[in-house]
Amino acid sequence: MNKTTVPDVLRAKGQNKLAMVTAYDYSMARLADQCGLDMILVGDSLGMVSLGYDSTLPVTMQDMLHHTRAVARGVDKALVVADMPFMSYQTGVGRAVYNAGRFMKESLAGAVKVEGGAAIVPQIRAMVESGIPVMGHLGLTPQHVAMFGGFKVQGRGKSGELIAEQAGQLEQAGCFCLVLEAIPPGLAGRITKKLNIPTIGIGAGPECDGQVLVINDLLGMNDEFTPRFVKKYADLSVIIKKALTDYVQDVRSGGFPREEHCYRED
Repeated sequence: MNKTTVPDVLRAKGQNKLAMVTAYDYSMARLADQCGLDMILVGDSLGMVSLGYDSTLPVTMQDMLHHTRAVARGVDKALVVADMPFMSYQTGVGRAVYNAGRFMKESLAGAVKVEGGAAIVPQIRAMVESGIPVMGHLGLTPQHVAMFGGFKVQGRGKSGELIAEQAGQLEQAGCFCLVLEAIPPGLAGRITKKLNIPTIGIGAGPECDGQVLVINDLLGMNDEFTPRFVKKYADLSVIIKKALTDYVQDVRSGGFPREEHCYRED
């Protein structure tokens, strides 16, 4: 199987559903890449999943470059997309192009993702004109959590019209794909039908052109909180905790290591 490209993603519109997961390290990316995924997103959600922050806002460019490099080293087939962190593109066109270029040059990402609508259209257009593929993101945009007052569903009532309008603006600016997060499925369906680029849903219903989930969520590695939109395909938190508990007991009882775990002297 050849590596997925941006034109491949565009051609999937109306032809086949796109599957994407969010991953943050080499080991998970390597496993995920062997399972037929179209795209792997290195999300700034790593701030919450991997680094223990309460939001994505503290995540830095260095954090994102570090994790994107690790993921890219584990991927041969899927298109690797990297989130641009908070304040790496909002403050101007030049800064946006420079930082997006760093992802392409230093981490070997195949595309970048940005959050927001009309306010960042000039940045998106400039990045695309510089040869950098850009994925958009509307609805619940975690970098705007302070404005939203928390991680809340977006697009209900009249605000849905604004999201739909901004979706068209992002397509015109040159985005090759658009993530729709935590919006009503009817709104996501209307946007999907309106656009010529694929939509990727996360908590946006079945009518999107594809879906994305955080790999830790779908594997059931977080036993503290599971968003409504997550389907758990495994319950690894139970398996991992049992394995570690068994290991601790073996070490303390002398059951590990045994002879078969030791090197011979000759």
